Amino acid sequence: MSQQTEKFGFTLKATDGMARRGRLTTAWGAVETPVFMPVGTAATVKGMMPDSVKSTGASIILANTYHLMLRPGAERVARLGGVRKMMGWDGPLLTDSGGFQVMSLGPLRKLDEDGVTFKSHLDGSKHRLTAERSTEIQHLLDATITMAFDECTPFPATKPVAAESMALSMRWAKRSRSAFQARTGYGQFGIVQGSVFPDLRAESVAVLEDIDFEGYAVGGLAVGEGQQAMFETLEVTTPLMRQDKPRYLMGVGKPSDLVGGVARGIDMFDCVLPTRSGRTGQGFTRRGPVNLKNARHAEDSRPLDEACGCPACSRYSRAYLHHLFKAEEVLSLMLLSWHNIHYYQDLMADMRLAIEAGTFADYEANFHAMQAMGDIDPL
Repeated sequence: MSQQTEKFGFTLKATDGMARRGRLTTAWGAVETPVFMPVGTAATVKGMMPDSVKSTGASIILANTYHLMLRPGAERVARLGGVRKMMGWDGPLLTDSGGFQVMSLGPLRKLDEDGVTFKSHLDGSKHRLTAERSTEIQHLLDATITMAFDECTPFPATKPVAAESMALSMRWAKRSRSAFQARTGYGQFGIVQGSVFPDLRAESVAVLEDIDFEGYAVGGLAVGEGQQAMFETLEVTTPLMRQDKPRYLMGVGKPSDLVGGVARGIDMFDCVLPTRSGRTGQGFTRRGPVNLKNARHAEDSRPLDEACGCPACSRYSRAYLHHLFKAEEVLSLMLLSWHNIHYYQDLMADMRLAIEAGTFADYEANFHAMQAMGDIDPL
């Protein structure tokens, strides 16, 4: 796909309760929302070729600032034409800011007002990441959507700690916006922080909207607070967010998280779970997760999910997939990762159709009923 002249924008096409059906336009194509973005941490969706990712219905993927700045280096990626060209992906690309990964380094990082100094988990080398440098790196990676640099507040956190963390992220957001190089069809998202405290989330939303980004993310969730607390936080946060801008829930999640997130007004999601689970033998289906390493699948001739059109389901049996995992064949993780990404894309497509039809509540109830049935043993 050659670069288009389309401006970056978001059109809200339909609503059903809090659920939203929209379209995001970018320099590298349109994205129908709600959408799930497969994670290509190191400029590859693990176990999959870009064409395979595209075949699942995926229209946008995510890459990771922290990992790519360490290896092979942002300047090298830029010399190679950016992440999209380097990996052969012809659609939009979102890059995270590196804030979450830096937070997870614990004692290997040192935080101050200006930014973070940290040691690489690869070789112990020292690095510095600031709002300006994070934004510059994402520009070098040629991110279609750049994320503002933030501190992902750990959980649990006291309210004073969460307030201080959120305020720091808001100061970094202003600096990230100043450092962003605007280009036609490209955008930058601010990240709402504030842990599970409604008034801090409201304050964060207000600050970010004054800065005026092309979109807004909800960060600092799915970090240990549990699904119910995450949903409660969304219920008090998304109604405060602009209707005419996309909303992105970062790092989420399980299929039920996605359905619940859409029900609470979220448009965009990403998570490593589909491919990570695919590498360990867990397949997601319409009747819940299935562990293909389990011996009960050894002679099961059924497909993993009869309603799925991916290669793993349309061409192979559970017995064959079980055999591949037991034999530790690379094809096992490739096929199951493909299936899981395909399932997630089908899930989002079904939700888009339900919102358009005004039947999202029925869809949500049916989804939970099917998941509760669990996988059915062969007769």
